Amino acid sequence: MTGPDAGLSTGTTKPLLSVLKGECPAVPPMWLMRQAGRYLPEYRALRAEKGGFLELVYDSAAAAEVTLQPLRRFGFDGAILFSDILIVPYAMGQDLWFETGEGPRLAPILSETDLSALKPDLGRYEAVYETVRQVKAALDPSVTFLGFAGSPWTISTYMVAGQGSKDQGAARRLAYQDPERFGAIIDAIVDSTVLYLSGQIQAGVEAVQLFDSWAGSLSPLQFERWVIEPNRRIVEKLKALHPAIPVIGFPKGAGAKLADYAAGTGVDAIGVDETVDPHWANRVLPQGLPVQGNLDPLALIAGGRAVEESIDNIRAAFAGRPHILNLGHGILPDTPIAHVEALIAYVRQGKDS
Repeated sequence: MTGPDAGLSTGTTKPLLSVLKGECPAVPPMWLMRQAGRYLPEYRALRAEKGGFLELVYDSAAAAEVTLQPLRRFGFDGAILFSDILIVPYAMGQDLWFETGEGPRLAPILSETDLSALKPDLGRYEAVYETVRQVKAALDPSVTFLGFAGSPWTISTYMVAGQGSKDQGAARRLAYQDPERFGAIIDAIVDSTVLYLSGQIQAGVEAVQLFDSWAGSLSPLQFERWVIEPNRRIVEKLKALHPAIPVIGFPKGAGAKLADYAAGTGVDAIGVDETVDPHWANRVLPQGLPVQGNLDPLALIAGGRAVEESIDNIRAAFAGRPHILNLGHGILPDTPIAHVEALIAYVRQGKDS
């Protein structure tokens, strides 16, 4: 094989990629969502030097350094690109900035402005692609490099409201009141996301994850329309371009709709959040489908027996199924580094003996 998907033969050289391809090693590979971030002092120092989050993302050398920091500390099996899900609406033509202590802002907001008013600037993806190239050049060959994007429903909630919200009410209202207009927003996000992820793959990532952080806020029919169907189209389009690249779907809060998501989207692996019983998930998900998760980030903060009991339960539930050990959502800023080290030691005990 030649081109961007070349060199993806698995085996023991890339444990995480092997699991995404369906293998079941005795010890699950590990990475942690948001592993490159605020719990690390080296990250906080670099962010302070750069002056802000977006400035850090758009400095490719700095973003590559942040991506690599947790690999140096912990020896994870996966590296996750340091960027932000809102780079997609930024490239689609919305202004993006971060209010200190309050989070991201987008303008103009699509609850008040038509999508046609935006002027796309695909050049806003280029710095991210350069980050990928720099990380790829420095990455240990045993580590799987993961790219990512936000899923259309989650991205739309920010684009419509201009910021995050507790109930995603603005986007939910628009989806009910004017599904044709809302559908056009979703369609545009699908197309831009495929372009963005394809660019990440061409630059060097070996698998991608779709984050649907707000999937749990929708009713069943809306979930089918605005979560399952758009993600299915992204997977289908990506597979046409890059058939060997695994796609991980992470519909946080999907709960009982998890099996429908897995069957309907065609993802190669599925992330399971901390609220899901892993034994139930193992029963209802398609046999052999790789899973990722689902340690509670707060259990990791507690450490000790809380982590060990959770890990024992998760591994028992997914015994015999391809499994990537991960959190059920992102690592929290006040997570003790010693607890991450203990987590890794507990999961990998006896691996090299």
